[in-house]
Amino acid sequence: MRRSRSYASPIIATLVVPLVLSASITFAAHAQYDSTLYNALRWQNIGPDRGGRSTAVAGSAARPLEYYFGATGGGLWKTTDAGQTWRPVTDGQINSASVGAVQVCEANPDVVYIGMGETQLRGNIQQGDGVYKSTDGGKTWKHIGLAATQNISRIRVHPTDCNMIWVAALGVHSAANPQRGVFKSANGGETWRKVLYRDERTGGVDLTLDPNNPAVMYAALWEAWRKSWGMSSGGPGGGLFKSTDFGETWTEITRNPGLPQQGVVGKIGVALSPAAPWRVYALVENDSGGVFRTDDAGATWKRTNNDRSLRQRAFYYTRVYADPEDPDVMYALNTGFYRSKDGGKTFSRIGVPHGDNHDLWIAPNDPNRMINANDGGANVSFNGGQTWTEQDYPTAQFYRVITTHHDPYFICGAQQDNSTACVPSKGWSQLGQQGGGSGRFFFAPGGGESGHIANSPTDPNVFFAGSYGGYLTRYDHRTGQRRAVNVWPENPMGHSSEDIVERFQWNFPIVFSSRDPNVLYVGSQKVWRTTNGGQSWEAISPDLTRHDPSTMGPSGGPITKDQTGVETFATVFAIAPSYHDVNVIWAGSDDGYVQVTRDGGQSWSNVTPRDAPDFVRINQIEASPTTLGKAYVAGIRYLVDNDRAPHVWKTEDYGESWTKIVNGIPGDDFVRAVREDPKRPGLLYAGSERTVYISWDDGANWQPLGLNLPTVQVSDLVVEENDLVIATHGRSFWVMYSIGPLRQLSPQIAEADVHLFDAVDPVRGVDFAVEAFYHLKKDVDSLTVEFLDAEGNVIQSYTGTKDDRPRRPQPGGFGFFGGGGNQRPSTKAGSHVFRWNLRYPGYTDFEGRIFWAAGNTGPMAVPGRYQVRLKTGDVTQTQDFEVKLDPRLEGTVTVAQLQERFDFALKVRDRVSEAHEAIIQIRKIKSAVDDRLKKTDDRAVSRDGEALKSKLSAVEAEIYQVRNRSRQDPLNYPIKLNNKLAALIGVVESAEAPPTEQSYRVFERLSGLLQVELDRLAVALQSDVTQFNELLRSKNLEPIETEEKGVATEGGREGN
Repeated sequence: MRRSRSYASPIIATLVVPLVLSASITFAAHAQYDSTLYNALRWQNIGPDRGGRSTAVAGSAARPLEYYFGATGGGLWKTTDAGQTWRPVTDGQINSASVGAVQVCEANPDVVYIGMGETQLRGNIQQGDGVYKSTDGGKTWKHIGLAATQNISRIRVHPTDCNMIWVAALGVHSAANPQRGVFKSANGGETWRKVLYRDERTGGVDLTLDPNNPAVMYAALWEAWRKSWGMSSGGPGGGLFKSTDFGETWTEITRNPGLPQQGVVGKIGVALSPAAPWRVYALVENDSGGVFRTDDAGATWKRTNNDRSLRQRAFYYTRVYADPEDPDVMYALNTGFYRSKDGGKTFSRIGVPHGDNHDLWIAPNDPNRMINANDGGANVSFNGGQTWTEQDYPTAQFYRVITTHHDPYFICGAQQDNSTACVPSKGWSQLGQQGGGSGRFFFAPGGGESGHIANSPTDPNVFFAGSYGGYLTRYDHRTGQRRAVNVWPENPMGHSSEDIVERFQWNFPIVFSSRDPNVLYVGSQKVWRTTNGGQSWEAISPDLTRHDPSTMGPSGGPITKDQTGVETFATVFAIAPSYHDVNVIWAGSDDGYVQVTRDGGQSWSNVTPRDAPDFVRINQIEASPTTLGKAYVAGIRYLVDNDRAPHVWKTEDYGESWTKIVNGIPGDDFVRAVREDPKRPGLLYAGSERTVYISWDDGANWQPLGLNLPTVQVSDLVVEENDLVIATHGRSFWVMYSIGPLRQLSPQIAEADVHLFDAVDPVRGVDFAVEAFYHLKKDVDSLTVEFLDAEGNVIQSYTGTKDDRPRRPQPGGFGFFGGGGNQRPSTKAGSHVFRWNLRYPGYTDFEGRIFWAAGNTGPMAVPGRYQVRLKTGDVTQTQDFEVKLDPRLEGTVTVAQLQERFDFALKVRDRVSEAHEAIIQIRKIKSAVDDRLKKTDDRAVSRDGEALKSKLSAVEAEIYQVRNRSRQDPLNYPIKLNNKLAALIGVVESAEAPPTEQSYRVFERLSGLLQVELDRLAVALQSDVTQFNELLRSKNLEPIETEEKGVATEGGREGN
């Protein structure tokens, strides 16, 4: 973060603190502000366009191009072009982000049901809030109940009755809960009945029905739980059940002949063959488990395969599917995607774009058409899995976010079941040439899918990044060298926490000192420090955790152990060095302790808030960037007793006392991260399981800052320069650019009728626009926004009136920044953003112009001071801003050279305007001649008029290619002088550099040729038009006006 880039000597650190503290008096704390004061701010998704986990997919027999997938953290997505493009369809309509099940009604594909909350019991599992229904193909959604189930694994719909639905609900995963099992509705979700239930620790995990006779159904129940320190799959509650009366009654068949007779049963996947409904496949987790098949409708079974490749990590996979036409063809999902063609005896692996497969839908009328869900999202195939569509949509699940020390900065994080990724915050136009379009350019700075990332304060090309197992790399982006510098390079895979020497959590912290750029901290159960880039490490703390033995044993359950590092517990989960004192370091553990040292690690104090519940995970600590001794703590506990409450505390005395600060945050929306704005003390931002919150009074009161952000887990956030950057666990990275209005808000501004906020200084060539953010307390009749140079000369002026209809901004650069064009500022009450693309007016234009490789944009403003002025009624407000030189170009180009470029581009622009004014004048004269010819039959007038038109047309044809009528016509009819001059502007403005010598020479040549034609026109006006006018007067006809000049219009079109 840029706020940590100033590294003062530790000796003088305490001397600068009073100066920092004094900044707090410049801002008055305020409880809350009406969102209309700032709701013109927008969140922008910046990628990467790389899919995250999905466990639910669906399609329909009737619509072969239409499919859905549910992201485990990003809502429901739909394609209508067979997976070539996808779009989210539940944004703003659902209250949880995790989709666990989706089903389309075959009788009416417009009816779609989704069940919220995934059931693959990962350590990052997200809960849901029941079932939603759409009756218009996903356009609108209605919540229809079962909110208390939290995690839904399957939805099945009667094949001919869209109102009859069944839901398999696993239920709450971290606590006992009766809202689990199989539920049924016969009226489209208006009412529900629980039709299969074992106990409050066992829930429904799979459900299959006979599409030809939906009275016949099979269901699997699963006893399982997930805690912060482990999970369990299997228990006496699990089993397999059958119904023959539409799910009204059920018969247990768990121990029927051929199925495992001994030991507890874990997760079960079950699938009935539509081609032979007496045949059913089951994949059973058990010590004697494997693939089982019945050919007598469940009465007896036979194990056909016991390959562990199909049942490894059973809690995470264990799903089977039957081909709709061939009873011997079935599929099993695991790390790989497997198919059997001999009734489940042998399997072959099918290649898919991503591993870890979770769901499959096969078209009932075409077994080659399918959609698969995996840890990379969803992919569609039309040839039985030989080829698949791509997973290029922004549903990535990131654990944390950092911003780098580049300028402009990059945004980095580790993506679940993928790599780390760094995306540029701005400047896509340049970087896109290296790696594709916006959202697709990124690089992996080392580490792996689960870790923190730290960027070197002294060299932005150097990164330290982690992954599970304590894996830690040093990566140099210049050379691509990646070196493992693990603190304790002993691989702990498969071991329990109690057996591991140094316990590194799946998401262990890695952070540089905020006072000493050579110091890097890493957390196991201790805090470690290196001063030589990981060559050696020193423990600077004892075990700082609770290390309760009951939380450190084996994980996985009675059948299949699963110990990947997610379950490694009693670890330091958060480290926060002070911004003011090199000796102050905060540490938080995943089992609920907050510790602080004030002597560089020689001694530590347990300062855990007294009201902190046991085993609350200290997910993040924010050492105040404005105040020494102050810190904020965010804790989560949803994996313990289903505690979804927000746990956020503040201390101002090194942890001696704490204040809980959660007022305004809903009681079921737990908070993962809190940050303080480094430029306004007490201005806080919080990322929760569903959205972002803001507080202007140091946490005493909070209010939502979600605006256009979809419901999504905000796993981390950071304030960088003038931007608020967030990582989401399901929708990639988002940025709120230019948060100045949030920082500047005050009671005086809130009460003002009109207020123009301070503008953020744009970086030329990176930002592409400056934003004028203003607020109107009520509607106004008209409003003008002007942009001026340092001398007060108006460069561009835009006026909006109450009668204006909204117009789309003209394209103008990165992201949502609009260009110049014909924008009109809004006169409506509320907050508004008006963007100027930093360009002067373009050349005079005319209707119907066709150009090749030349647009109509004026020269870009030179770095320097400018003003924005707002005028409405008798109110005039002005704010200064500076257009800055791209810092990456320092030493390669000077402001004087850019001034030279500007002056030359302006000169070329003006020459194009002269050419176009001539064209406009010629056309007006020719039109006037035609008008006079229509009014007389005189032969002399007709003769001389046609001759005049011919002479003028000859000039026109040399200036402009009059035969061009469509974009590609210039390939047939060569371009003329005005097009060549306009194209030269693009050459001159192509880079941050002075014009080339050849540009000057070409301009001189073209300008000279243009002058010849302008001189010909002048002669024609002086002699030919004068003579024609004398003839007109002699015939009592009105003479032709020759002083008419052209005006700028919206112009023509460009080819190429």
